[in-house]
Amino acid sequence: MYSLEVLSQDKQRISVKLKNIPLQYANALRRICLNGVPVFAIDTVDIIENSSVLADEGVAHRLGMIPLKTDLSKYVEPSNCECHSETGCSNCRVMLMIDSGDTDTTRTVMSGEITSEDDTVKPVSDKIPIVQIAPGQRIKIEAYARLGRGLEHAKWNASNIATLIPTEKEDEHVLTVETTGALSPERILVDGISELSKRLEEFKMLLAELK
Repeated sequence: MYSLEVLSQDKQRISVKLKNIPLQYANALRRICLNGVPVFAIDTVDIIENSSVLADEGVAHRLGMIPLKTDLSKYVEPSNCECHSETGCSNCRVMLMIDSGDTDTTRTVMSGEITSEDDTVKPVSDKIPIVQIAPGQRIKIEAYARLGRGLEHAKWNASNIATLIPTEKEDEHVLTVETTGALSPERILVDGISELSKRLEEFKMLLAELK
């Protein structure tokens, strides 16, 4: 009899016991929880002003790697959006801005200074450093975030870690998923199960077509 039992759960991590689930399916679920559930990440950056010592590409890379809180009920992946536009629309992308302003002292620009057109899509923490600026230096940037999956780039990983460890009993494993903060760990697990089911159905259809 297949079963899933929650062993522990908090805001960052969930551990579940999987019983009598074939190892290949359990491991597929682990991989999907790691990089197969869509989350938001900054993908396009327009540099309006950057007089810091860090090159534009460096600033853009750091912005892209900041985990963003994600609301999957409001947005769709660009590939599934009705706009069919490379630039995206309000259903598949979110604009964020950052303007350090002028400074009289050397300071570090933090993720808490990023503003979003949708408050549900914003950095998971206000304390992520982006770049240090000195007096007379400034950064002003428009950025656009979209849903993506870690299979495309690690910045879209939903989880920091996803491990599968066997217990002392036969056909029993413990799956632990730790979120980046973009989604709750239980949402990652539930969506991971749905994604696995979807992929298995698609695989069955392909096999049927071969017959």
